[in-house]
Amino acid sequence: MGLALPSSSSPACVPGQQARSLLSYLCWVLYPGNITHVKVQKTPCGPLSCCEGCLESMNKTHPQRNGDVATLDSTKSFSGERADRCRPRSARAGCTRRHVCVSAAALLVLAAAVGSAVALGLLLRAPVNRFCAASNNRTGFLCDDRATCVPASQVCDRVSNCRSGEDEQEKLCGDLPRSLPGYLVFHCSNPAYWVYADQRCNGMNDCGDCSDEMGSLAACPLCGSEWWSCSPVLYEYCSCVPRRLCRDGVQHCLSWSDEYICRP
Repeated sequence: MGLALPSSSSPACVPGQQARSLLSYLCWVLYPGNITHVKVQKTPCGPLSCCEGCLESMNKTHPQRNGDVATLDSTKSFSGERADRCRPRSARAGCTRRHVCVSAAALLVLAAAVGSAVALGLLLRAPVNRFCAASNNRTGFLCDDRATCVPASQVCDRVSNCRSGEDEQEKLCGDLPRSLPGYLVFHCSNPAYWVYADQRCNGMNDCGDCSDEMGSLAACPLCGSEWWSCSPVLYEYCSCVPRRLCRDGVQHCLSWSDEYICRP
């Protein structure tokens, strides 16, 4: 429903079409859907009495008793003396320009304060991204100093690696692995087991079934330059053995290739 300010026969509340539009918008925000074109002239002065229909809409929404604030049906019950106090001395209709400026300024300050509070609340509640790459490009946990990157497997190990101890906080470590961020956890093919993300593709059988080293779930690259590809004898390895074990006189590959072919 439209809004209208006092006509040209009444003193303008705020000079300029832009200011009038702003004031109408503020009235609409406070009392949407109840604004009418009826001018409220015989009611107690209030911060919104310069907007046509604002005080009337307020009385429709929040009617008062005992004549504290006039409703539509009781606007004529005010005495002429009281009504005169609500109108400018120079013209017995509308409001003074000063009242409108004060009302509009107060509403703008209130809106700015509310907006700032909401923005600050959203900022404080926004989750902090702590993902980082530690040594050897391993998944890590970023400390509050935004410089220290703790390897995932060192988070919640009962040793504070961050200066403020945020890597050992109760909210992070209270219900492992559910309390950990998803990027710090790797779930094995057996749902009962999990490992830290930096233990995936590290060459070691951390899951117990090699699901962290082999297959589509882990998606690990081929053995690196420091590893020798074979079927290991030892349970701790999956598809590669460290080259430092080659030619050490101990069988580590089923094919003995670590002793006859591989070179450390």
